[in-house]
Amino acid sequence: MAKKGPRQTIVLVSSEGTGYRYYARRSTRAEYKIRKKKYDPWAVNEETGKKGAHVWFVEKKMPPHKK
Repeated sequence: MAKKGPRQTIVLVSSEGTGYRYYARRSTRAEYKIRKKKYDPWAVNEETGKKGAHVWFVEKKMPPHKK
Protein backbone atom coordinates (compact mmCIF):
# COMPACT_ATOMS: atom_id res chain seq x y z
CA MET A 1 0.00 0.00 0.00
CA ALA A 2 1.12 3.50 -0.74
CA LYS A 3 1.90 5.94 2.02
CA LYS A 4 -0.61 8.80 2.08
CA GLY A 5 1.75 11.49 3.33
CA PRO A 6 3.37 12.82 6.49
CA ARG A 7 1.15 12.37 9.54
CA GLN A 8 1.63 13.30 13.16
CA THR A 9 0.06 11.89 16.33
CA ILE A 10 -1.61 14.49 18.56
CA VAL A 11 -3.54 14.51 21.82
CA LEU A 12 -7.02 16.02 22.17
CA VAL A 13 -7.37 17.19 25.80
CA SER A 14 -10.70 18.03 27.44
CA SER A 15 -11.29 21.74 27.98
CA GLU A 16 -13.22 20.97 31.19
CA GLY A 17 -9.99 20.11 33.00
CA THR A 18 -10.91 16.50 33.76
CA GLY A 19 -7.73 15.12 32.20
CA TYR A 20 -9.61 12.88 29.77
CA ARG A 21 -7.97 12.68 26.33
CA TYR A 22 -8.31 11.20 22.87
CA TYR A 23 -5.46 10.42 20.48
CA ALA A 24 -5.68 11.34 16.79
CA ARG A 25 -3.51 11.69 13.70
CA ARG A 26 -3.34 14.70 11.40
CA SER A 27 -1.29 16.05 8.53
CA THR A 28 1.94 17.84 9.41
CA ARG A 29 1.21 20.38 6.65
CA ALA A 30 -2.06 21.57 8.22
CA GLU A 31 -1.89 25.16 9.48
CA TYR A 32 -4.72 24.87 12.00
CA LYS A 33 -5.29 23.36 15.43
CA ILE A 34 -7.95 20.69 15.84
CA ARG A 35 -10.90 21.53 18.11
CA LYS A 36 -13.69 18.94 18.35
CA LYS A 37 -16.74 18.42 20.48
CA LYS A 38 -16.55 14.87 21.85
CA TYR A 39 -17.86 12.81 24.76
CA ASP A 40 -16.08 13.11 28.11
CA PRO A 41 -17.26 10.47 30.63
CA TRP A 42 -15.73 12.37 33.57
CA ALA A 43 -17.26 15.80 32.88
CA VAL A 44 -20.40 16.79 34.78
CA ASN A 45 -23.45 17.47 32.62
CA GLU A 46 -24.92 20.89 33.49
CA GLU A 47 -28.52 19.90 32.69
CA THR A 48 -28.73 16.64 34.64
CA GLY A 49 -25.89 17.01 37.17
CA LYS A 50 -24.63 13.52 36.30
CA LYS A 51 -21.29 12.45 34.89
CA GLY A 52 -20.89 12.27 31.11
CA ALA A 53 -21.17 15.23 28.76
CA HIS A 54 -20.10 16.41 25.31
CA VAL A 55 -17.39 19.06 25.70
CA TRP A 56 -14.74 20.73 23.54
CA PHE A 57 -11.41 18.95 23.11
CA VAL A 58 -8.36 21.01 22.11
CA GLU A 59 -5.22 19.80 20.33
CA LYS A 60 -1.96 19.52 22.29
CA LYS A 61 1.41 18.16 21.19
CA MET A 62 2.52 14.72 22.31
CA PRO A 63 5.24 14.71 24.98
CA PRO A 64 8.69 13.61 23.77
CA HIS A 65 9.43 9.91 23.84
CA LYS A 66 11.45 8.75 26.88
CA LYS A 67 13.85 5.85 26.42
